[in-house]
Amino acid sequence: MALTNKNTTSARTFKHLTEFERGKIAAWLEEGVSQAEMGRRLGKHKSTISREIKRGTASLINYYRETYEAYFPETGQAVYTDNRSKCRKKLKAFQAERFIGFAEKRILEDKWSPDATVGFAKRHKLFSSEEMVSTKTLYNYIDKGFIKVKNIDLLQKVSRRPKRGSKKEQKRIYGKSITERPPEVEKREVFGHWEIDTVLGKRSNDKALLTIVERKTRKKIILPLVEKSAKEVVKAVGVLKDRFGALFKEVFKTITADNGTEFASLAGSNLDVYFTHPYSAWERGTNERHNGLIRLFIPKGKPIRELSEIKIKRVEEWCNNLPRKILGYRTPEEAFIQEVLDLLKGKQEKRTFLMAHW
Repeated sequence: MALTNKNTTSARTFKHLTEFERGKIAAWLEEGVSQAEMGRRLGKHKSTISREIKRGTASLINYYRETYEAYFPETGQAVYTDNRSKCRKKLKAFQAERFIGFAEKRILEDKWSPDATVGFAKRHKLFSSEEMVSTKTLYNYIDKGFIKVKNIDLLQKVSRRPKRGSKKEQKRIYGKSITERPPEVEKREVFGHWEIDTVLGKRSNDKALLTIVERKTRKKIILPLVEKSAKEVVKAVGVLKDRFGALFKEVFKTITADNGTEFASLAGSNLDVYFTHPYSAWERGTNERHNGLIRLFIPKGKPIRELSEIKIKRVEEWCNNLPRKILGYRTPEEAFIQEVLDLLKGKQEKRTFLMAHW
């Protein structure tokens, strides 16, 4: 008894159409072969053939500007490839489930950025490459709602345009101009150069914060001030001198300030201080950026007098323990400690002092 071809869909279960089979479908369509017959010949269900024809059909315009539709195997293959790539992305999200849980916790609880989260995990090799996604992909997952984190949870994704104020009269400069500052400060290759500023709460009868940032390591120090005044700033610098002791001159080589009256006395306090041009906040860009981080926790208008020293210290620690891309995803605290240790090499008396007092 002769064998006959009685192919069924079960003969090739879960098999996708190949480019060669798509070419056959295109040829059979020109011959007028029915979809059911195509399915029988290929061992597929007729609905598979129907979906493929819809997938690969495109609308065209002929010479007479008449619209007509035709099936192209290349179009069907392209759509198929695109759909498969989307499937792989979902599979990647499934494979990265452990990392995504880690990212959700860091972003929602610790207020890290997605880039800091990815960079920190890579630097410390917390996950294999198969378990992780890139920063861009993590942002895509957030945008598409694939994970618990929403855009509203990202503290700095939305930024405001700076206000354009009217031209103001020039202020006096209280000491050496920033144009006299050593070139090494601008390059950020040498440790010990700082930027200083104040953060205000309510404008009237409120305390202030003195913020100092080291340009190379991004280490931030926040000190409370009873008021925004030159006297209070000098007193706070005295606190730093006591804290660092014999190391102070090596740790604080220069300080760059704006022309606020609260910094008027710094130039006469045995410090190497440089002043920016009036109304040129970008000349202290590092400090301005870090003050923006502080504002995430202490919004403008919030009375600083209501903040405890513990709260202020927590904000400082958060800033210093946030992994930074520019530091190879080290934290400012790690980078700063390493620089201080380098200063202490071969200086036993200073090492002893550091262990006892800092």
